[in-house]
Amino acid sequence: MKKFSVVIAGGGSTFTPGIVMMLLDNLDRFPIRKLKLYDNDGERQGILGDALEILLKENAPEIEFLHTTDPEEAFTDTDFCMAHIRVGKYAMREQDEKIPLKYGVVGQETCGPGGIAYGMRSISGMLEIIDYMEKYSPECWMLNYSNPAAIVAEACRVLRPEAKVLNICDMPVGTLRRMSQIVGKTPADLEVRYFGLNHFGWWTSVKDKEGHEYLDEIKSYVAENGYLTQVEVDTQHMDESWQATHKKAKDLLAVNPRYLPNTYLKYYLFPDYEVEHSDSSYSRANEVMDGREKTVFDAARKITERGTAKDSGFHIDSHASFIVDLARAIAFNTHERMLMIVENNGAIANFPDDAMVEVPCIVGSDGPEPLSQGKIPDFERTLMFQQVMVEKMVVEAYVEKSYLKLWQALTLSKTVPSAGVAKALLDDLIEANRGFWPELK
Repeated sequence: MKKFSVVIAGGGSTFTPGIVMMLLDNLDRFPIRKLKLYDNDGERQGILGDALEILLKENAPEIEFLHTTDPEEAFTDTDFCMAHIRVGKYAMREQDEKIPLKYGVVGQETCGPGGIAYGMRSISGMLEIIDYMEKYSPECWMLNYSNPAAIVAEACRVLRPEAKVLNICDMPVGTLRRMSQIVGKTPADLEVRYFGLNHFGWWTSVKDKEGHEYLDEIKSYVAENGYLTQVEVDTQHMDESWQATHKKAKDLLAVNPRYLPNTYLKYYLFPDYEVEHSDSSYSRANEVMDGREKTVFDAARKITERGTAKDSGFHIDSHASFIVDLARAIAFNTHERMLMIVENNGAIANFPDDAMVEVPCIVGSDGPEPLSQGKIPDFERTLMFQQVMVEKMVVEAYVEKSYLKLWQALTLSKTVPSAGVAKALLDDLIEANRGFWPELK
């Protein structure tokens, strides 16, 4: 079986050790000959890279490993780029969450003004990595799961339409794990139908391989409990704020009992509730910095000090195995069925062709082929159209360096109550993001 060369872009991410552990756990399915980390913050990446070098020497010494800030070294001789960058790191995420809360607006990293701010930062970083990849390894595929995925995907569609970029999100994977627990199955047993935008969609069917439909059974459970389950194995989404998010799904279902909701819809359908239950002095970014970030980097330093990764404190990010499934689909033409973010082109019959939608796709060596979801109801379609126009206008604002377009995008967001609030917010976000955004005029 062919062995592959992989670069993880965003090598200093707190998710990197879990993803490396997951890759090692799947070497029989996806053999690796070379693994590289790339980040423009060498100091931060170095802490993880030094520890992971020890881990690989002990567990897979045949894999060539390096961590680097040199794009030529990182992207030369590379088959797959796995991208999870965070431009501005957690310090800017904290601003994305706290600035909107000053105005009584949802403070969240991918939804509303925070997601728009993060998107404006992410576009430049993503384009830079795509350009490195195409320069040094033109046949390389990028598996992108960087947030905010909707804005990043739209920017790639507009600015790098021929790039070999696959946009995918882990959130539907995590929710499907919870659904499988509700009905006593495994995620691999279930096949879903779904339509929407990234972090903005609905499951319309959840069947097993024999064709038994579980949608009504899961809806009955969610109506009482949300997506909270007794079996908690989704380690990424276990913090208190995430538990509240899973529970809130029951209210999302009450608003629209037709389909099972993506949990992120709470920011658009209950923004007042979210603001009321947010702590403007201690946001989700603080929770992550004091929790996952501290845990991961402490574990890395401990490995380096001890010179061994045995009992390291690093944990396999098992739910991230969707990344291997996607890489295998491209490498071995497996025709894997996965939820992907793709250009609509008729997949949702009554929605714009140029919208980047999230739908089931069959993935092979030529990339994803979207499956038709037919026409969707007016309630969902109207919500989606409003949100997709926000995302399109953000990208237009980036390209045109337009203050007006970004003001309009914020005004159009369902999370922002008025154009006046949108303008005040925008002025604050511009100040906070100096050096990250294009200069708007």
